[in-house]
Amino acid sequence: MNKPNFKDEMNRRKCKIEYKELNEEIKPALHNKKFFLRTYGCQMNVHDSEQIRYYLEALGMQEVDTLEDSDVVILNTCAVRENAKEKVFGFLGRAKHLKKNKPDLIICICGCLMQEPNEVDEIEKNHKYIDIVLGTHNINEIPNMILDRTLKQNIEVLSNSDVVYENVSYKRDSNITAWVNITYGCNNFCTYCIVPYTRGRERSRKKDCVLKEVQALKDAGYKEITLLGQNVNSYGRDFEDEKYYFANLLEDVAKIGIDRVRFVTSNPWNFTDELIDVIAKYDNVMPYIHLPIQSGSNSILKKMNRGYTVEEYKELFDKIKERVPGVSITTDIIVGFPNETDEDFEATMNIVDYCKYDGAYTFIYSKRVGTPAAKMDDSISQEVKEQRLYKLNELVNKYSLESNKRYVGKEVPVLLMGVSEKDPTKAYGYTDTMKLVNVENGINEIGNIVNVRIEEAKSFSLDGKMVK
Repeated sequence: MNKPNFKDEMNRRKCKIEYKELNEEIKPALHNKKFFLRTYGCQMNVHDSEQIRYYLEALGMQEVDTLEDSDVVILNTCAVRENAKEKVFGFLGRAKHLKKNKPDLIICICGCLMQEPNEVDEIEKNHKYIDIVLGTHNINEIPNMILDRTLKQNIEVLSNSDVVYENVSYKRDSNITAWVNITYGCNNFCTYCIVPYTRGRERSRKKDCVLKEVQALKDAGYKEITLLGQNVNSYGRDFEDEKYYFANLLEDVAKIGIDRVRFVTSNPWNFTDELIDVIAKYDNVMPYIHLPIQSGSNSILKKMNRGYTVEEYKELFDKIKERVPGVSITTDIIVGFPNETDEDFEATMNIVDYCKYDGAYTFIYSKRVGTPAAKMDDSISQEVKEQRLYKLNELVNKYSLESNKRYVGKEVPVLLMGVSEKDPTKAYGYTDTMKLVNVENGINEIGNIVNVRIEEAKSFSLDGKMVK
C-alpha cells in the first residue's frame, strides 16, 4: 500500500506535467492497450473524463465501448447522491467478475466519491481487486499510475488543492459543443452538499487562458461553448489584484463571436444586475438560465445555508424575466430535507406555481457523510418523501408541457447535435432556450444551426420540421 492516502497538495505532487511531455520510452508499454471509461455525475465529471481520455489516447491507448474488450477499466465517480455510489459499486461487481478470468485487467476508480475517506477505507479493506484509486485533484496522474504496476493496490488521493491547471488538453466528446471550465471547487458550503469537500475551495482560472481556449474552439469550428463551474457567477471573487467578475468574463467571451454561449450553474445569491445586462445585451449569450431554488421554504433554505430567501429569489426571478426577453429558466429542487414539514413542502409547491419553470431537476434528499445535514435528525419516512417527489414532479411536468406548447407553430433556431435515439430518421438538437427538438429531415445538417417549425409539444421535448 502506498501510504498515506491523503496528503496536502503543498506536501506532495508527483506529477504536474502535461502528458505530451511524457518520456517517449514509456509510451510503448501502453500502446494499443484498450480502455473502458464510464462517467457518473455532473458536467464537471464529464469534462474531467474528456481530460482522462486525452491523456490515455496520447499514450497510444484505444477506447472501447464494452467492458469485456478492455485492458483498463476506469470509473469516474460522483458523490452527490447515494444512488450514484450504488451504481458505481454495482458496475464494479461486473469488473470484479471479469478480472477473475482476465487477471491482468487493471481497474481504476477516480473522481468525487474517492474524495470521501470512508469510501477509500472501504476499498482498501474490502475491494482488493481495485488496482488504482485517485481523486479529483490529481486525475492527470492516471497514466503514471497505470504504468506503475509494482504495487498491488495504488491509492493516491489529495485531500485538497489550490492548483489551477491551465492549457489542459481534452479529447472532447463532440466537435459541435464544448465545455470550458472557468472555476474549480466551491465556497458556498450548503449543508447538504459534498462538493466543497470533494472538489475543494473555489479557484478561478486566468481570464486570458479562458478567452484563449474559447477563441481556439471558435477557430476549430465549434458552434457552442458552455462556461462551467460549481458556481460560475462567483468567478473572479478569489482574484486579489484585479476586479474582474463573471459578468466581465461572459461579455468578453461573447465578443469572441462564437455562435452560442451558455453557462452552468448559478447560485441566486450572487447573480448580479451586471450579469443580467450582459445576457440581455448579446444575442449569442443564450436566453437560458439554470437557477436552483432547492426549496420554497425560508426555514429549509436557512437550514440548507443557501444564502437567500424565497422573497429575494422571486425578486431575482422577476427581474430576469423582465429584462431578458423570451428567457427560459430551469431549477433544482430537493424534497425530504431533514424534518421538512408539510408546510415547508407546500411552500416549495407554491414557488413552482409562482415561477412556472420550463423544467426542473428534482431529487429526494440524499444524506452524504461529512456534511452538516448528515448530522441532523430526520423524522420523515421514505414513503412520505417519495409521495412528495411524485406530487412535485406532476406539477413540474405540467408547467414544462405548458412552456413547450407555446412553441407549437413557431419557427425557432435549433443547433442540430446528432441522430435521435428514439427515431434514427430524425436529428436532435436544442433551441437557444435549451428545448430538446427532434427534427425531421435534419440529419444532413447535423452541426449546423437551422430554422425549425415546431409541430408538436411533449413534456420534455418538441417535434418539428426543418424550414428550407
